[in-house]
This record gives sequence, C-alpha cells and structure tokens, in this order.
Amino acid sequence: MQEKHHVVVVGGGFGGLQLVNDLKGAPVRVTLIDRRNHHLFQPLLYQVATTILATSEIAWPIRNLYRDRPEVTTLLGEVMGVDTAIKTVTLTNGRAIAYDTLVLATGATHAYFGHDEWAPVAPGLKTLEDATTIRRRVLLAFEQAELEEDPAKRDALLTFTVIGAGPTGVELAGIIAEMAHRTLPDEFRRIDTRKARVVLVEAGPRILPAFTEALSAYAHRELEKLGVEVLTGTPVTDCTEAGVAIGDAFLPSCTLVWAAGVQASPAARWLGIEADRAGRALVEKDLTAPGHPETFVIGDTASVKQEDGKPVPGIAPAAKQQGAFVARVIRARLAGRPAPGAFRYRHQGSLATIGKRAAIIDFGRVKLKGGLAWWIWGIAHIYFLIGTRSRFAVAWSWLWTYLSGQHSARLITQKETMRVEG
Repeated sequence: MQEKHHVVVVGGGFGGLQLVNDLKGAPVRVTLIDRRNHHLFQPLLYQVATTILATSEIAWPIRNLYRDRPEVTTLLGEVMGVDTAIKTVTLTNGRAIAYDTLVLATGATHAYFGHDEWAPVAPGLKTLEDATTIRRRVLLAFEQAELEEDPAKRDALLTFTVIGAGPTGVELAGIIAEMAHRTLPDEFRRIDTRKARVVLVEAGPRILPAFTEALSAYAHRELEKLGVEVLTGTPVTDCTEAGVAIGDAFLPSCTLVWAAGVQASPAARWLGIEADRAGRALVEKDLTAPGHPETFVIGDTASVKQEDGKPVPGIAPAAKQQGAFVARVIRARLAGRPAPGAFRYRHQGSLATIGKRAAIIDFGRVKLKGGLAWWIWGIAHIYFLIGTRSRFAVAWSWLWTYLSGQHSARLITQKETMRVEG
C-alpha cells in the first residue's frame, strides 16, 4: 500500500495552523514542527505584557488542537536546515524528516538594525517569554521605585520607554500609561505612580504609519490624553541599562521595550533563495520557493507582493489567507486539477487600540475611531480566539478591567536582577 503524500509544516502560527486545518480530509499525512508546544495568539500578546490577560488565555497546546486528527503528527523541535535535493528537514537533534511537500511558516523575530546588543535591555514582544519578561520589568520598576531614596534613580525607575510606534508600540504605551495613572495610584504609599513617564519614540514623522494621517493624528491625541509623551522624527541611537539615547539627547529610563522592527526566520537561507532586507524569502506568485515547486513559504517569513506592487502586510489575517491558499494548491495537485493560480490578499481592515476605551479601525472606505471602534476591535479578537473557554475567559477579563479599572494578571513571576540599587 502506497504511503500518503507527506506534508511537513514548520511553524505552528496562524499560517501553519490554517494550512493544517484546511487539509482535514485530504489524502495526506501531516507533520507539524514547532519549537514551542503552543500556538500563540500574538495580537493580544501585549495584554499579557501589560497585566490584563494571563498567558493561558492566549495560548493553546498544539497537540491538544489535533488530538482528533490521527493523520497529524506534532513534533516539538527546532529546524536547523533543509536539504532540497533529497527533500529532508533536519532538526537540531540531528533527526532528518523526509517530505513530499514542505511549508515553511516560521515567522519572524525582533530586528535591532545591527544593534543586537540592545536586546537584553530592550526586549521585544514576540513570545510568551517576552511578554512575561516585560510584565515583570514593568511591575518591578514600581516596586523598586517604592524602595528608592534617590530622587533621580526613582525618576528613572518611573520612566518607561517604548521604541517603535506601530500598533504594538501604541498599544503597549497606552496600557502602561493607564496602569500607572489610573490603576496603581492607590496601591503605593511612598511614590505617586501618576507621575510616571511613558515615552513612545518613533523615528518616522508620525505614529501608526500604516493608517491614514487622520486616524494617526487621532491616536496621537488619545495617547497624550492618557499621559503618553509621543516623540516622532528622531531615531533611537543607543539603549543601555541606564536609559535610551534619542538623537543627541539621553533619557534616563530603567524599562525599555522594543517594538521597532522585525527580522524574518532563516527560511530563505535554508532554501538558498533570495531574501529582502528583513530576511523575508522572495517567493513566486503561488507562494512557492523559486526553483522548488514542492516548497512553500508563508506568513511573516515570506515577502509577497500584492497586485498593486505593495507588500502583503505581516499580520495574522494575511498569514491565515496564505495558509488556506496553500492548502487549496496541495489539494488541487493531489487531485490532478489546475492549481488556483496566484495568491491574492484580501485586506480585511487594520485595527489598533489606544488604552482600554478607544481604538481606530480602517476598513478602506469605512474608518472608525473611539469607543465604538474599541468594541468592534474587541469582538473581532474574541471571535478569532480558539475555543469557547478562551473566548469567555478573555471577555470576562476585559469586562472586569473595563468596569473596575483593575488588571487581573499583575503577578511578578521568575527572577529578575535588580538593576538599580537603593
């Protein structure tokens, strides 16, 4: 008996899971490889970092998702290379896995523009570990400030700097400001958390450049109402434990968060194909690797152009659409039917929140801002969560935060070295 066509999927993010889900019932066996045992709902990761949600509310064990799919094998492992000649994927433990079709959905990580030495003091936000690190540092800064006698050191502890003003940076800055100015004031005795500074730094001329100028300006005003200091037009030139250099000025700040750029996984290097400046693999119109029709690259690790020449954005809906497209291509090939042709991205709108009561939404012709946009943003995110339990848990956490002003996940976990002594 001939073995079923073997599809190896590397990466359990939005694109990888959509592909595996859409191959249900197809005459294939699937091996899904990820270096973590969970799927992460990254759009809400900043809410773990800012104490609104617990880690378990936005992450799910991958094995559990496919417990009723015997044709799907899940492996916890990290890929170190691909041999396209003999069609194998090699893991860091030396194991080689043969494939008939390979899909690389390996995502991206932080990019420090040649300054990787900034990473320890300015963590980015891509994983649960990143989120809990940021949460720990933010909460510890308040605790250390309560103990600090030196006014200058106390001010540095109460200065939080977010570098990069895309959606993640804006959302982080807004929630940290709300926490400092509205949630924590009654809980400390020696410091006034309302005097905390939250600084959002953007090298470009305005925040949220992917949105229209009008929506960007609205978000800027709303952030300032929350107490966020927005600095645009000047790049960060250095990050240290003592603070951040913004142009020629130095800002003493003990808590830095990096939200300024991304670097794709090494997928292009594994395949020996061309990549763009961010390391994203330059793929064909059907998302295959040039010269390797049996290999697809999707999601944040692929550089895909739309019909108008603009790049497909690195967001969850785009990755899901690419995963669904590749599943259709695989099904068509196995059935001997013509493939769907070129991948076409359907933009479903851009969304960003500013604090916990305002948001902006751009659906193209329809643009919304304010409280109504915030409710639509919340409903959309709850809809895309996996499982009824997760939807209920997140909805309850948001309702509690909205009504009480309190954050439900304000726990300091794991050890963090005290960087400022009293």
